[in-house]
Amino acid sequence: MIIQTERFQVRRISDKDIDCLLAIYQDSKNMKFIPNSAPNWNKEELSKKYERINCDYENGFGIFAVELIEGEIIGEAGLFNSFNDLNHLELGYIIDQRYWRKGYGKEICESLIEYGFKKLRLSKLTARMYKENVASVKISERCGMSLVNEGKSDDGKEYCVYEIEQNEFNTPQ
Repeated sequence: MIIQTERFQVRRISDKDIDCLLAIYQDSKNMKFIPNSAPNWNKEELSKKYERINCDYENGFGIFAVELIEGEIIGEAGLFNSFNDLNHLELGYIIDQRYWRKGYGKEICESLIEYGFKKLRLSKLTARMYKENVASVKISERCGMSLVNEGKSDDGKEYCVYEIEQNEFNTPQ
């Protein structure tokens, strides 16, 4: 486990989590804002995705299960080496739509930011999202991240990029 809050833990994904995570991936509403992710995943494809992702659990980053204290998997979250710089990671998460609007997104984002800066001693964190994903835009802003770039992705959708640097962490919001 890398993070524990009063409501959930963020921990390594195990084989027993795949069915729960697959159900999240197969829900089109959950995947609406995830680039290149149609909801037609199967168990083998999802398992291969988790194997493929550049996880370095020994150094504390990768993709993790988000599990409520009661034991239910509600999504995944991670810090990714998208920039080939171990001091600058990308933050991302997918939450099952049954748990939207309950504060989990903000809590996950805050937890990952704190973990990244305090435990991993990162210099910068980045979050990228489609502009139409208003909830994630608001969460990024509420977590102290600043808009640093906007544009259009290859699929024609508008996106935005938010970042927070170590020296901005713990600044009063």
